[in-house]
Amino acid sequence: MHKKVSIPYITGITFALCTTLASAQDGKLIGTAGLVQLEGSGGGGIVPWATLSGYDSQDQVSVSAVATQVDVDDYRLNVLGLSASFYDRVEVSVAQHRFDLKGAGVDIKQNIYGIKYRLYGDVVYSDWPQISVGAQHKVLDDEAIASAVGADKTSSGTDFYVAATKVHLGAIAGYNAVWNVTARATKANEMGLLGFGGVNNDSYEIMLEASAGILFSRHFAIGVEYRQKPDNLGLGEDDWKDFFVTYIPSKDFSITLAWADLGTIAAVDDQDGLYLSLNGQLW
Repeated sequence: MHKKVSIPYITGITFALCTTLASAQDGKLIGTAGLVQLEGSGGGGIVPWATLSGYDSQDQVSVSAVATQVDVDDYRLNVLGLSASFYDRVEVSVAQHRFDLKGAGVDIKQNIYGIKYRLYGDVVYSDWPQISVGAQHKVLDDEAIASAVGADKTSSGTDFYVAATKVHLGAIAGYNAVWNVTARATKANEMGLLGFGGVNNDSYEIMLEASAGILFSRHFAIGVEYRQKPDNLGLGEDDWKDFFVTYIPSKDFSITLAWADLGTIAAVDDQDGLYLSLNGQLW
């Protein structure tokens, strides 16, 4: 069992970090660093993008922190993460999941270690999209539930992905637009919280993920995301969707509120609710 992490708690941590250490980078336009997604990589909310997590230029290093909570009908996911971006080329990240089964007095803890490498381009200035490749290694601390639901592997697994992201200046009624497409090779059940592989499949499958948004100003954006999911366990694991609003008052801090539709989780259907994420650039 693990102590639950509440929204006030994660909010306090992020604000304290930002107040103490934040220093905005001048390497990129505000908003072009994107956010930090659920597994700790730079991107949207549920999808990793080709963007790196910081505002660093080719001669800078940046570090950011994230605190996220997704609260749906029968489950609650708390995420704390830290990432570093080096010279606008490489990103490394670490995130911890605590997945609370409401009413059962049980939560599942998972640690995720990520790396991303920018292969080509710039989201704004290159003619073609920015392209990055990445990996997320997931280590499940609590294996009992994964074993009980029939996961083929209950300890750890690794996802691999390639992502393409592009910002189009003034593309929609004069407003900037952004899109991302990601292809992920994965065996993970519910991001790995229910282990890896299962009775339906124990091999890697390619899952497609996508995001699209409009930046109504340098500080305000709305958008949608979609993430395809495998159903290795035969429990009816559904694809994920969210509709988000992001406020970016400065390069130091952003806040994202979304409505997340996660479908069926562990054979319990209609899991939807609020997603709240606080992202701070430490330097």
